[in-house]
Amino acid sequence: MKPSDGATTEGIDTGGPGNASGVIAFLRARRRLTRGLTVGAVVIVLGAILAWRYFAVRESTDDAQIDGHIAPIAARVGGTVVAVNVDDNQQVKAGTVLVRLDDTDYKVALQKAEADLAEAQAALQAAREGVPITTTTTASGVSSATAGVTRAGAGVAAAQSRLEAAKARLREAIASDTRLQRDLERARALVDKDEISRQQFDAAVAAAASARAAVDAAQASVTEAEHARAQANDALLQTQAELRTAHTAPNQVAIMRARQASAEAKVQQARAVVEQARLALGYTTVTALTDGVVSRKTVQVGETVQAGQPLLALVPLDEVWVTANFKETQLRHMHPGQRAVVEVDTYGRSYRGRVDSIAAATGARFSLLPPENATGNYVKVVQRVPVKIVLDRGQDPEHLLRPGMSVVPTVFTR
Repeated sequence: MKPSDGATTEGIDTGGPGNASGVIAFLRARRRLTRGLTVGAVVIVLGAILAWRYFAVRESTDDAQIDGHIAPIAARVGGTVVAVNVDDNQQVKAGTVLVRLDDTDYKVALQKAEADLAEAQAALQAAREGVPITTTTTASGVSSATAGVTRAGAGVAAAQSRLEAAKARLREAIASDTRLQRDLERARALVDKDEISRQQFDAAVAAAASARAAVDAAQASVTEAEHARAQANDALLQTQAELRTAHTAPNQVAIMRARQASAEAKVQQARAVVEQARLALGYTTVTALTDGVVSRKTVQVGETVQAGQPLLALVPLDEVWVTANFKETQLRHMHPGQRAVVEVDTYGRSYRGRVDSIAAATGARFSLLPPENATGNYVKVVQRVPVKIVLDRGQDPEHLLRPGMSVVPTVFTR
């Protein structure tokens, strides 16, 4: 039989009923295969789309670890250790006494500083009381010296007047003596001629002698008046000097005020020494400034430590975070505030968190020997940038996380 047009297939004989049913079965199988392939392709495409949508909003890295503060505890003063109250890996609260040093020398130093402060305060009190006393004394001294100068000036004037009067009496006595001496000479000539009586001559002699005595007395009065005037001048000079000294009162008051200021400065200095000694005494007791776990304890009882010598380290486990070193190609859509999930290798559990900040430079820039791309052969290497992820509070009440633990953080960028 010849096959009809358009009803034959290559390699298929459609001449009988058996052949026709085989063709139909083949076509049906082919259609089922086509539909299966189509469905499979659709499923693969949908799976790829879903996988892309799932991973496109997530950035993850295994280059991450738990970070935290490690506070070295060092001795602030030197001394002999008399007590160590903690052991390694012991959890302590803020204010817990960790180490005690021998404080005998520091107590003695504090007592000496307090004694010096008391002495400085006494000197300051004396200086304060001296200022008003000096002010009052110098003010009254000026008034008294001024009055003394006035009195001395009046005394000089009076002495000068007495001297002038004495000189006038001396001139009068000299004139009287001259007159009576001449009368005596005439009387002597007359008595020799018996022109006057002896009684008259004797009277002339007595009058001349009296006049001579009056001259001597007047001369003595002049000398005495001159001495009195010299004494009055000396008194005036002395009171003037006292007045000049009294006029230096402002300088004396300023000196006393300067002494008071110096005493106040010494009190402040002594008070600072006392405070320093009190602080040094307090530093002999080393306490924990925050909650944490004791680590790297190297101090022992009986050991003599120096100021600044490390004694132990304190790790506050309630202040830990994650430092994730993401590739720079992963930071395109990452920014602070995005949600994150952190898987901890040690415990096989996850913690919730969020992106806190992104470092200002790559990790290579913070290394001891940062790369210098301007020298040698340049090979582009994808850099990593540290990203800080903080954990939601309350997820680690037992403080299981430790700085340095490896974690795998995943950041949801959308």
